[in-house]
Amino acid sequence: MAEHTLAVNIVTPDGIVFTRDGVKLAVIHTISGAIGVMANHQPIVSALKIDAIKVTFADSDDEFIAVNGGFAEFSNNTLTVVAESAETAKAIDVQRAESAKHRAEQHISHANEVHDPNELARAEVALARAVNRIKIVTRK
Repeated sequence: MAEHTLAVNIVTPDGIVFTRDGVKLAVIHTISGAIGVMANHQPIVSALKIDAIKVTFADSDDEFIAVNGGFAEFSNNTLTVVAESAETAKAIDVQRAESAKHRAEQHISHANEVHDPNELARAEVALARAVNRIKIVTRK
């Protein structure tokens, strides 16, 4: 690994989703806001929102990974993300994500009709996950 780069590892209960060295910048979305992490950044541990992680390389295109919650830890020039689930753009099935979005919108509508705050909360999380996955694939 070069002196001014870092390693990024994204893992879920199902295994490693993304692992790369030579990263110039990783942008993560914590519950407190976005953080850009570069080599030699101060150590951090933070909870993550449902959002994309942007990984920038010196010699290739940026990569985006859809991450659904979890936490990030950075130390010794390694960013480790442990997430409930995560997918690279190549792994996302857009039709499946669109269907999940549609189902979540229906559940939100139903939860509002019957005034069920628990169903509404679950449906809002499902919608955020589906929209995040769609955003990763359609990002330019």
